[in-house]
Amino acid sequence: NIFGCDLRKQARQLENELDLKLVSFSKLCTSYSSSRDGRRGDTSDTTPLLNNSTQDRMFDTMSVEIEQLLAKLTAVNDKMAEYTNAPGTASLNAALMHTLQRHRDILQDYTHEFHKTKGNFLAIREREDLLGSVKKDIETYKSGSGVNNRRTELFLKEHEHLRNSDRLMDDTISIAMATKENMTSQRGMLKSIQSRVNTLANRFPTINNLIQRINLRKRRDSLILGTVIGVCTILLLLYAFH
Repeated sequence: NIFGCDLRKQARQLENELDLKLVSFSKLCTSYSSSRDGRRGDTSDTTPLLNNSTQDRMFDTMSVEIEQLLAKLTAVNDKMAEYTNAPGTASLNAALMHTLQRHRDILQDYTHEFHKTKGNFLAIREREDLLGSVKKDIETYKSGSGVNNRRTELFLKEHEHLRNSDRLMDDTISIAMATKENMTSQRGMLKSIQSRVNTLANRFPTINNLIQRINLRKRRDSLILGTVIGVCTILLLLYAFH
């Protein structure tokens, strides 16, 4: 029983220390966020860096201390559980189990509160570090803008020229594709007409014979015309050189 009382005393002492540490830890995180918000419009860099560095060290130190206290309280609760299950404590078992459960609930609440506060602090610090990096990049760009304006202008003009060239190439390719499709369509149409004419000629032999006669007459007329032209040309040449 004396051992059980000593364990309960250690648990209450650790819980009180944890309560005070968690209150201070929460205040540190709140002051960190407030100081960041209050200095966001400040252009000075030296003082904020010093203050934030100090707060970061305090945060790391307090995190380690709270984690150690949580580990100690967990160990004490484990010893209380072993004592509750030990022989000879059956008459006090109900009261001891109730006490043990209360201490476990307190440990769970403190652990949850610690991780929640720590997570919020880390999220705020990450966000502020990101904003500070962006702000520094903007200031660096502004400070060097007088030198880089001409180069940026040239880059923009070159980029616009490349975009215009790409647009012209796309238009040319589109025209070529449309022309190809049109020629393919016309070729198919001509093949279809030729096929129909051949089908019609094969179906009607009289028309086929008429077409062949017409073609023969055209050839004969062409031969006659060519002969006449050739004779006339020769006569003109003989007359010219006589």
